[in-house]
Amino acid sequence: MTSALDDPTLERHFKGHRDTITSVDFNCNMKQIATGSMDSCLMIWNLKPQMRAYRFVGHKDAVTSVQFSPSGHLVASASRDKTVRLWVPSVKGESTVFRAHTGTVRSVSFSGDGQTLVTSSDDKTLKVWTVHRQKFLFSLNQHMNWVRCAKFSPDGRLIVSASDDKSIKIWDKNSQECIHSFYEHGGHVNYADFHPSGTCIAAASTDNTVKVWDIRTNKLLQHYQVHSGVVNGLSFHPSGNYLITASNDSTMKILDLLEGRLLYTLHGHQGPVTCVTFSRTGDYFASGGSDEQVMVWKTNFKTADYGEVLRLQQTATCVDLGGGGGGGGGGGGGTGRGAAFPGDSRTSLLHRQESSESELCNGQGRGLRTEGRSRSGSVTRSLSSRPTQTARAPKARPSSVQQTCTQPQTQTQREGMVPAGLASTLEHIVAQLDVLTQTVAILEQRLTLTEDKLKECIDNQHQINLQLHRREPDLQPRD
Repeated sequence: MTSALDDPTLERHFKGHRDTITSVDFNCNMKQIATGSMDSCLMIWNLKPQMRAYRFVGHKDAVTSVQFSPSGHLVASASRDKTVRLWVPSVKGESTVFRAHTGTVRSVSFSGDGQTLVTSSDDKTLKVWTVHRQKFLFSLNQHMNWVRCAKFSPDGRLIVSASDDKSIKIWDKNSQECIHSFYEHGGHVNYADFHPSGTCIAAASTDNTVKVWDIRTNKLLQHYQVHSGVVNGLSFHPSGNYLITASNDSTMKILDLLEGRLLYTLHGHQGPVTCVTFSRTGDYFASGGSDEQVMVWKTNFKTADYGEVLRLQQTATCVDLGGGGGGGGGGGGGTGRGAAFPGDSRTSLLHRQESSESELCNGQGRGLRTEGRSRSGSVTRSLSSRPTQTARAPKARPSSVQQTCTQPQTQTQREGMVPAGLASTLEHIVAQLDVLTQTVAILEQRLTLTEDKLKECIDNQHQINLQLHRREPDLQPRD
C-alpha cells in the first residue's frame, strides 16, 4: 500500500482579533472554528457561505485556550482572569462561568466522552471537573511551576501535563497519581498531547525541540531539532502518521513520524506562530499567530483507497466512542530503538467527509474581514532533510492492522454499515439528545441560581428577625 502527498495549500484566512491568537480548534462538523486571543475575546468563525463570525465577550482578561466539546455543541475557554467559561457556539453566545484556579488558567480540554474537563494553571495545579454542573472533582499537585497544558488520553484513563518546571507528567485519572515524569527537555515545556493510539506522547519546548516518547516503556522515540525558535504548539494528524508544529521562528513544520523526518516547512504568518491544530478528520489544519490572523490550510494528504481502509477497519475489532480508545494497548511492532510507532497507522486514517460537508467556502463576517483563498502562504517541501532522532521509525507493514483497533469509528464509517434512512434517523435522535442535554444543563444552572437566591432571601429574613428581636426590649412599655 503506497501513499502520496500533495503540498498543503492555504485555503482561507480570517482577520478579526485585535491581539495575538492563543488557541484554535475545529468543530467536529467542520462548519466552525473557535479561536481565543490576548484581546480577551473568543471568536467563532463559520466556514459555510453567508455566515457571520461571532465575537463572544465575557472574560475579563486574555483567553489562553479554547476547545470544542466532542459533540460540537459546547466550547470551553480558559483565561488569565482565573475562570473557565462554557459557551453555546450560536448567535446568542450564552455561557456559564466558574472560578477554576487561583492563578491564570492556561489550558482547558474535554475528555473523549465529553463528560469531564481538565484545566491547568499558573497555580501549579491541574484540576478535573464535570462538564454539565462544573463540579470540581480533584486536583493534581506535583508540578513545581506553571502548568502550561493538560490533555486527556483518547480513552480518558490518563492525563498528560506540560510545565515550566521542564517536566512532562503522566497521571492516572482513577488513582489520581503521577505514574511517570519526563525531564528530558532543556527548557519550559509549552505543550504536550497524546498520539491518537494513546501509546505515545509528544511535547514542544522553549529549547526549540519536539520530542516523542512511548509511555508504555517510557523511552524517548524521536527528537526533532527542526525549528530555530521556541516551539509553541503541536498537533497529531488523526491517522497518527504526521505531526505538525508551530514556532516563534514564523514557521510550521509537518513531520512524518513513520519515516522520522521533516516533510514540509510552511510560511504564512508574519511573526511567531502560536497555535496549530488538525481538524477531526485531518483534511484541514488551522493556525494562529501574533499577527492576529487565523489561517486554514488544506492538508492534501492522499492515502489508501477509501474502500480498502474501510475493509481493513471492518476486519479489525474496533472500539467505538463509547468504549474508549486504546490507551495502553498497541498493535504489532516492538518498542525501543528502531520501532517508533506500533503497527501500520496508515491503515487507520479517519475517513474524510464528503466534499459537500468539508469544503471551506468563502464567507463574510459582521464587521470582520474574511478573506477568500489566498496565495500568501508558502510551502517548502523538505524531502531530503532528516532531523536528529534517537531511533528512526521504519516504514510499517500494511499487514499490521491491529493499530486500527485504537481508532474510534467515525460517523462516515457507521453510515457505510447501516441503511441511509436509519443513519439519518439515528443522527436526528442524537441531535435531539444533545439539545435535551443542553436544556437540562441550562435548567440545572437556573435551579442553582434560584437556590442561591432563595438561600440569600432566607439569610436576609433571618437577619431582619434577629434585629427585630434585639429591638423588642426597647419597644416594651415602661412602668
